[in-house]
Amino acid sequence: MKTITLLCLALCFAASASYSQTFTLKSSDLGGQGTTNQVFNGFGCTGGNISPQLSWENVPEGTKSFAINMYDPDAPTGSGFWHWVVFDIPAGTKELKANAGNPEKNLLPAGAIQSLTDFGKAGYGGPCPPEGHGFHQYIITIYALKTDKLGLDKNTNPAMVGFYLNGNTIQKSSLVFYYKR
Repeated sequence: MKTITLLCLALCFAASASYSQTFTLKSSDLGGQGTTNQVFNGFGCTGGNISPQLSWENVPEGTKSFAINMYDPDAPTGSGFWHWVVFDIPAGTKELKANAGNPEKNLLPAGAIQSLTDFGKAGYGGPCPPEGHGFHQYIITIYALKTDKLGLDKNTNPAMVGFYLNGNTIQKSSLVFYYKR
């Protein structure tokens, strides 16, 4: 009986240790709801259009770079809406500061590239769902990649970036927040 108990304790410890070591995306700026800081400033919305602070931990072995995107699957477009696409983030990076999505601020690590969003330009574009359309979910995903560069540039559309991400992802992690107006 003692052996079985010790074996169960060892398995439980191993399971909890592996669970606590998963690739995890966090933000000190985000909770369950978007705030006016993150909201787009345009298209009838008035907000700060500030990309949230993001940090990550437990990076998978073999990671050579990261990519981050923000997507609204609830947008009434038939294909959702891409709000932010950034890739070629160096492997040693563990955090993006708030407003790193503003190309004019130069807050991204050297070599990182922000490409086109569905707003038609590079950089972060915050939530701005149609008025009265209800809550939209905004999914921010970080990708740990097996390549240091995707070989794409700032004019690459989100679908093409997604194609390259899917072919090079080791692991990914997401945060979800909601916003309506």
